[in-house]
Amino acid sequence: MTTSLFSIEFFPPKTAEGTEKLRATRARLAQLRPHYFSVTFGAGGSTQKGTLETVLEIKNEGYEAAPHISCMGSSREELRSLLTQYQAQGIRRLVALRGDLPSGYGTVDLSANQFRYANELIEFIRAETGNWFHIEVAAYPEVHPQAKSPQDDLQNFVRKVKAGANGAVTQYFYNADAYFRFVDDARKAGVDVPIAAGIMPIMNYSQLMRFSDMCGAEVPRWIRLKLASFGDDTDSIRAFGLDVVTGLSERLLAGGAPGLHFYTLNQANATLEICRRLGQSSI
Repeated sequence: MTTSLFSIEFFPPKTAEGTEKLRATRARLAQLRPHYFSVTFGAGGSTQKGTLETVLEIKNEGYEAAPHISCMGSSREELRSLLTQYQAQGIRRLVALRGDLPSGYGTVDLSANQFRYANELIEFIRAETGNWFHIEVAAYPEVHPQAKSPQDDLQNFVRKVKAGANGAVTQYFYNADAYFRFVDDARKAGVDVPIAAGIMPIMNYSQLMRFSDMCGAEVPRWIRLKLASFGDDTDSIRAFGLDVVTGLSERLLAGGAPGLHFYTLNQANATLEICRRLGQSSI
């Protein structure tokens, strides 16, 4: 495993204590020399200010930082201003997403001043900034939970790439075959950008199931049953999780995945250990 094969994702902290904890986590993960750190935002574009602050702090530490940017919750003027800020600060990479609606929203009437889909956002970014930004987009090997069909979901992905995306990062998954099939289908549809595999370390059973239910990621039955059998034995859950995710990562890299994108949940230990097992020599 080389130091350029992976990236690391954080969410922006909401408290001073969280900010300090993330700094400590980031310092440990920086030993891995990741290709870049990405920073998420809340539903509907909330926490975007925290995203900007965290991204700038990472950049000032000397690392490449990629803010997530969303269709939801922002007008064209607000997005134009945000892009201008990122350009002025020398940010060169974005993760462009449709994004989730804020909690409590029903059917939202998006005005002509906003975007409905990520491909529209990408077209806007390219029209405003040309090739300034390297744009990553999301991909769903197990199909987006709101997609009409697998075929429709694949075409949505193709539209994002044709709109100007440079690469993609997948939702996390635990079935390598789903990733390889998705990549094959995307290649047949004319997509040639790198598609990095999203990796979620397993640290907490109930948290994993909650996240997976929300985002449509499948946790295979054998993994669910094994995790459930450990009850409150967190050491066994984490040890089993490390074995499962390391094995998955090894298979993905051996099968040609161009990169791994770690969803760290602002924690360092599991990602560090997985990378150590994969042969990352600097730790």
